[in-house]
Amino acid sequence: MEKEQFFNNLKVYANELNIELTVLQLEKFYTYMKLLLEWNEKINLTAITEPEEIIKKHFVDSLTIKKYIKDNLAIIDVGTGAGFPGIPLNIVLNDCKIILLDALNKRLNFLNEVIKQNNLQNLETMHFRAEEAGKNEIYREKFDIATSRAVAPLNVLVEYLLPFVKIGGKCICMKGSNIEEEIENSKKAINILGGKIEKVEKFCLPETDIVRNIIVITKINNTPAKYPRKAGTPSKEPII
Repeated sequence: MEKEQFFNNLKVYANELNIELTVLQLEKFYTYMKLLLEWNEKINLTAITEPEEIIKKHFVDSLTIKKYIKDNLAIIDVGTGAGFPGIPLNIVLNDCKIILLDALNKRLNFLNEVIKQNNLQNLETMHFRAEEAGKNEIYREKFDIATSRAVAPLNVLVEYLLPFVKIGGKCICMKGSNIEEEIENSKKAINILGGKIEKVEKFCLPETDIVRNIIVITKINNTPAKYPRKAGTPSKEPII
């Protein structure tokens, strides 16, 4: 895809989310895509390799949660993988401090290269398992927002996310189409971990029939000290 076509397509889709992208921001997304495709030949970052699909399913999808985020917030993107949603959010947000958390070092090497090439500010990577970082006093209950995309079932995911969030903060969970059973199965975990479901938004990605759900969970109580449990336990023995 030619750069001009990339710019036009991304701008149109972003406008449908009421996001106006500058030329500089479009340049950063284009560089990000080129690096993603280049590095994807060496390490497994994404199964989506068509530029149009990257625009819709990675970049625009990541930006769907922007409306839930105000300026000057501390955000952690847990299990960020190839940088979604954290890097797209950083490109469009002005003053938020974002940490990209991932357990795989080679993915972090890629993310650091994207940060360097695009001169991204207020963005850093962190090499940690979520369960370990959530126990660390430096990070525990220090964030306004914890977010994650396509990482784990909701009752597992909240054990990764809620320990990072301060009281009054939010978890923003990005999910696919069929989530009713997931939500039902996660109610106990959300309650135990100090959260309350505030909103579930169901929608289609712009210009597609791809259904997405955003689940917003507000932190109303401190997470008990025993959570998160040791690495691997939340996924093997989820709270049900």
